[in-house]
This record gives sequence, C-alpha cells and structure tokens, in this order.
Amino acid sequence: MRPYEIMIIFDASLEEEAIQAVIDRAIGVVRSGGGNPGRVDRWGRRRFAYELANRWEGYYVLLEANAEPAAMAELDRMLFLADEVLRHKVIRLPERVAGRRRPAPPADDQTVAAAG
Repeated sequence: MRPYEIMIIFDASLEEEAIQAVIDRAIGVVRSGGGNPGRVDRWGRRRFAYELANRWEGYYVLLEANAEPAAMAELDRMLFLADEVLRHKVIRLPERVAGRRRPAPPADDQTVAAAG
C-alpha cells in the first residue's frame, strides 16, 4: 500500500450534505479497493486565483489514504465523473514524507491575551 493525498475542489454553492455524500463515496471507493482511508481535512471556501468554470470560489477538502494504485485509479475516475467536483488531484506521497503530521497552526495572539 502506498500513501496518497487527494485534493478535491467542490462547487462552493453546494449544500453540506452533497459535499459529504461525495466524500463518503470517495472513502467507500478507497475501502472497496482494499485501502485505508485516513484523515479528512476540510479547508472550507476559498477564492480562486482565476475564474474556473464560471466560478470564483470553491470548497476545498483534503483526503489522506493508504491504498493500491488500482484503487486510486478508480477514485480518480469517480471524482472525474462527479458533477459536484470542479477539480481534483491525486498525489502519491514519498515514503519519507508519509506519516509526518503537519504542525498545528500557531495560537492566535488575541486568543492567548484573552485567556490570560
């Protein structure tokens, strides 16, 4: 099994239930291919640097998974055919990078001042 990151950009006008349904289908594809889905990181709405499919905003989600290449090929196909997805990218992580946790974002100075 190999480690992967999957970035999915959804139409920002979609309801939360529609986004969750696609995420659940993606996790199901990974599991049915013998893989282990990992963390789901919702980045939320972000503005595009340029217009994409007549839209200026998208809803970003990052999935992590360990799976075989065949399962990732099926996931790539599923995301390509999903009408809710504007863009997606499946990236195989190098072994030396996989498993590293991203550092937590630094505490906001205002939060620290308010607590103290």
